[in-house]
Amino acid sequence: MDIFESSSSQDLSFGRPLADRMRPKTLSELVGQEHLSAKGSLLQKAIADDRVFSMILWGPPGCGKTTLAGIIARETRSVFKQISAVLSGVKDIREIIDQAKERRTLYQQRTILFVDEIHRFNKAQQDAFLHHVEKGLITLVGATTQNPSFEIIPALVSRCRVFTLKSLEKKHIVTILKRALTDPENGLGLPEDKLSDPALEHIAQVSDGDARIALTNLETAVLHFPLDHVIDVNDIETAIEKKSLLYDKAGEEHYNLISAFIKSMRGSDPDASVYWLERMLMAGDDPYYMLRRMIRFATEDIGMADPGALTMALNAGESFRILGRPEGDDVLFQAAIYLATAPKSNAVYMAHKAAKKAVEDSGYLPVPLHIRNAPTRLMKSLDYGKGYKYAHDFKGAFVSQSYLPETIKEQRFYYPNDRGYEKTVKLRLDAWIQAKNSGKISASSDEAE
Repeated sequence: MDIFESSSSQDLSFGRPLADRMRPKTLSELVGQEHLSAKGSLLQKAIADDRVFSMILWGPPGCGKTTLAGIIARETRSVFKQISAVLSGVKDIREIIDQAKERRTLYQQRTILFVDEIHRFNKAQQDAFLHHVEKGLITLVGATTQNPSFEIIPALVSRCRVFTLKSLEKKHIVTILKRALTDPENGLGLPEDKLSDPALEHIAQVSDGDARIALTNLETAVLHFPLDHVIDVNDIETAIEKKSLLYDKAGEEHYNLISAFIKSMRGSDPDASVYWLERMLMAGDDPYYMLRRMIRFATEDIGMADPGALTMALNAGESFRILGRPEGDDVLFQAAIYLATAPKSNAVYMAHKAAKKAVEDSGYLPVPLHIRNAPTRLMKSLDYGKGYKYAHDFKGAFVSQSYLPETIKEQRFYYPNDRGYEKTVKLRLDAWIQAKNSGKISASSDEAE
């Protein structure tokens, strides 16, 4: 190894991380966010004209939120202050506000405050910004990986423009990697063929759209092998460990994945169902949460079309409790496949909704006298239970009799479909309704009551 190679190795080992050195310095260098960086776009014009307004930058990790904030800092004439919601508290915010007041009073300078991970501030802390943003004392630029609708107070969101940054695609990551590999000033300064194209694509693939992770993986791989070694896919797999799937169990992605899981089962797609189930399990989600969702699904989306679906979901929960992980994981997949391939009906769910609406609309109507309980002589004297027909005294244990309050006695809530077992229920119920409407009562005793 000559002096140059030795020097380069030391720079790679002890310098600033590659991901930090390769941060774009201008909007035109930002990769994968062309909808924001294109000439003539709202954000580009605001930065170029030095008229930046309060905004929330929302996007997944490693897509360029902090980089974009740095570009705003470099390309505007405002004083730029940066804090992290993880590391900063009320004292830091008050100090920045006091300094902003002084600058505006003495020097007519604007202050742009960049708050990284702003969603980690609680409601009271977020409230503290409102007055100062509203009065224009500070221009707030917040960065978050979480949906602002859920994690940032509405009053603050309404005073900011929300810009959504996209997850970087593989082609974007490859572009960033090639730039970092060959850049002689801030990058690694190596020839492009130092890594094979499949190796670059593999790094991009396992980085889940996170440029920071991709650059760290690239730097790790280059440091792991001699400078004269051409790095291929096998080398990459040796040098780095695959990153965990993008997931935040407390944030939007959790709800996106569980939504995909439920809708795949509802759409009777067992393959998609097991894919989304595995995604959540690999990301460390609570298996009991998924079991609870499957139990709910068995009632809401299958119901009487296959009453065994609820039994399957409940048995899966008990089996998983006994077996634990990893042996019990297959129980979850069996239940998911059963539910996905079962006949579907939301008739039970819709009956519940309809009954709830009827109660809300009509209030608490009195129970008809003939189906009231009459345990005392007084109640009997008031005709409680009078005229009640005991169903088991009639053929087929059915008797034409009204059980609803008088004002809604003709109303129906449950409409079974003709899928699965519910088809049998529908035929039976249709026959009962027909008999009831015809007024025919087939009794085993003319005096049955």
